[in-house]
Amino acid sequence: MICHDNQGWEVNRSEGWNREEVPRNEVIEGRRLWNRPLNRAELRSLNALSNSSVARLRQMAVKLAIWTAVALFTVIPSTAGLAQSQAGADGVSVQTGDLSRVIAIGSAVTETIFALGEENHLIAVDESSSYPAEGVAKLGKVSVSRNLNAEGVLSYNPSLIIATASSGPESAIRQIRSTGVPVLMVTAGETPEDAKARIREIGKALEEEEQSERLIRKMEEELAAAGKIREALQHSPSVMFIYARGQNNLMVAGARTSANTMIELAGGKNVFSEFDGYKPLTAESVVQANPEVILMMDSGLDSVGGKQGVLSSPGVRYTRAADAGRIHAMDGVYLLGFGPRLGSAVIDVMKILHLDLDIAELK
Repeated sequence: MICHDNQGWEVNRSEGWNREEVPRNEVIEGRRLWNRPLNRAELRSLNALSNSSVARLRQMAVKLAIWTAVALFTVIPSTAGLAQSQAGADGVSVQTGDLSRVIAIGSAVTETIFALGEENHLIAVDESSSYPAEGVAKLGKVSVSRNLNAEGVLSYNPSLIIATASSGPESAIRQIRSTGVPVLMVTAGETPEDAKARIREIGKALEEEEQSERLIRKMEEELAAAGKIREALQHSPSVMFIYARGQNNLMVAGARTSANTMIELAGGKNVFSEFDGYKPLTAESVVQANPEVILMMDSGLDSVGGKQGVLSSPGVRYTRAADAGRIHAMDGVYLLGFGPRLGSAVIDVMKILHLDLDIAELK
């Protein structure tokens, strides 16, 4: 039977036990009773409850293991990417892991990023970047690579800037870096080897090293084809490259310029190879050089009013190029950019310089 003690506890006396036998208490069916040995039915209920709890614990353990595995394969690689460091052409190592907002400075840099298929990272390019036209038209613009404005660049809140080592001024680069924005300087040379190095450096920064090697192999194949063409040449025409920014700003290219390198790769001979860099065009020097071909950028040709404007430039009308009507212009980025299309550009210049050459047959 059940009775109440003086403290209000319900005690089952019918089972033949008292409170001194078991000092603990439990709640059964909403009533507080003094503990007693469990019967078989109660043991079965307790075992079922324990088995259910164990099963739930096992399910939770499996879920925890899955969540841990997912974290290891997603969070950890992402953190490693953010810590990626790369040494620039200027000897400064920068963190290149955050590719969310990239600015490209230099036409070859921009063209290479597009060729790698990584243009989705770009938010802006410099004013010299014009290829591919449709792609760069959608992006913001910063000042030209050699005359950067730090405030203008920083206004885009970039996560990474990739620029040719010729970019400047140095004060602007220092100002940008002082804010913590990483600036990766890549090779700025104007030779095939420099072009390949630049592609590799950009490919590494964008984690597209395999694709960069494919671009390099294609360039090497085209340059090898151009080399075979040069070996078959019987004559190397003399060429004068004019850099024009209006009639009052005419320069001719000497040695150690991208124009000189392009002329030589295409099997021509630069008439002003005795000096380095660019010098002002003079009537006397042009007449004395007497080039067979005059080569320009199309923007330069437009700036002087077309071919008639070139012919009115000092000394030009007295050259063999003028007599033969061999004044040619090409897109400046394609001609002198030394980007991924370098090999193709060399072959196209060959077509201009060597009129009697069957390029298709030699390739």
